[in-house]
Amino acid sequence: MAKVYPQDQPSSSSSPYMTSKRETFTLWMKSLVYQTNGCTVYNTTGDIVYRVDNYEKKGSSEVHLMDLRGKVLFTIRRKKFLAFGGWEGYRCRSSHGSCVNEEKPWFRAKKCYKSMLMGDLACQVTVGYDKYWIVRLAGKAAFRIVNTDGDIVAEAKPKHSSSGVLLGDDVLTLVVEPQMDHSLIMALVIVYGLIRRRV
Repeated sequence: MAKVYPQDQPSSSSSPYMTSKRETFTLWMKSLVYQTNGCTVYNTTGDIVYRVDNYEKKGSSEVHLMDLRGKVLFTIRRKKFLAFGGWEGYRCRSSHGSCVNEEKPWFRAKKCYKSMLMGDLACQVTVGYDKYWIVRLAGKAAFRIVNTDGDIVAEAKPKHSSSGVLLGDDVLTLVVEPQMDHSLIMALVIVYGLIRRRV
């Protein structure tokens, strides 16, 4: 496997997962670990930056979003008691070399259905006082994440090669707008993958 390097971090950023410019990633909705489900995320230079290795069935009740070195960033748990199904994302913090989930969820996501204003919604996400929606687009895999003002903060579309050949339903280009926490966006991508039973 190729060497894996962390993303460059701007010195002015308060988060190592946030940049002041638009970023593009490649999502491969597969795990690099043989016979597991998951997702692998590459940056523009082809280096792995995020991954999920799900050893259970697709759509399992708990998955972990990791960085390139295997450090857990988020634990995402399904909450079955919610009426339409939902997920909670717990940010991990390091404690004596191991990951400890924060007690309160960093975000909550609940499954949604069609909205006349927003289109074909997959889910609503609450992060503190902020709200986001994941909206399905035409085609099997395309989606976007929008904020309460309707601004697109991230968008995923099927990836094509430089010669225009579609690389498959499980390979996507993800564009993330500036000043967005990439780790949060990746966690929401995983929630969408869980909804569609692709992770």
